Amino acid sequence: MEKNKLIGNSTLSIADVNNQNIQILVVDDDNRLRTLLMKYFGDQGFRVQAAADGFQMDKIMVRDSIDLLILDLMMPGEDGLSICRRLRATGNTTPIIMLTARGEDVDRILGLEMGADDYLAKPFNPRELLARVNAILRRQTPNIPGAPVTGNSGGHDGNDKSKTEIELGEVVVNLNTRSVHCKNDEVVQLTTGEFSLLKILLQNPNQPLSRDKLMSLARGRGHGPFDRAIDVQISRLRKLIEKDPTQPRYLQTVWGFGYVFIPEENQKQTHSKK
Repeated sequence: MEKNKLIGNSTLSIADVNNQNIQILVVDDDNRLRTLLMKYFGDQGFRVQAAADGFQMDKIMVRDSIDLLILDLMMPGEDGLSICRRLRATGNTTPIIMLTARGEDVDRILGLEMGADDYLAKPFNPRELLARVNAILRRQTPNIPGAPVTGNSGGHDGNDKSKTEIELGEVVVNLNTRSVHCKNDEVVQLTTGEFSLLKILLQNPNQPLSRDKLMSLARGRGHGPFDRAIDVQISRLRKLIEKDPTQPRYLQTVWGFGYVFIPEENQKQTHSKK
């Protein structure tokens, strides 16, 4: 009963995932916050470990399989941005929620550009962090926006190869492996946030989607007036997919509204008319 009072309505979302199988790693140099988050998420049934810096984090991640990282931005030595950049550079796609004591937009944008899936400014309510964690974990489960499709389970496909591979010019998006096969034969693994956003757009070809709609479907929350998360991740996706990211053909901007996915077949029809 006391636990239900503590976390309120968030108990409804806890049932959506089997928390006992989920391992969270909290990386923060603040011992008090580490202890608080370990107890809070432990009370919700998660398996939780903590590290004071990147060195301790590396030792834990070599030993154990981590499902989600809660990573502080401002830490002495290797800070959260550097850790995030390092993990993504090695192909590690473990979901990352960045914690920052700074309120400036630039810090949040930098975190997203480095590959973080979400961010939360300190001080924060643990229930809000719990909601962000559950939203990311739900995106990793099947049959929801942001999860891979198989067989004939929907989504748009350029060549109908079991609806799991979508050709965008010289680039192939694989929905099963959550990866992009680039024109230079490099295979890039998408983060949970990037994949969720891209898949929603691919599932709705030629349909403009507002930033608020995209944020709700991809992240499970609304789009704030100063929230640049969607714009930053669209920019990252364009660098992978578009031949010229400054003149996008597939992920196009609907000015003052949001974004729209224009499939390959529409590109061919447009060229044939010319």
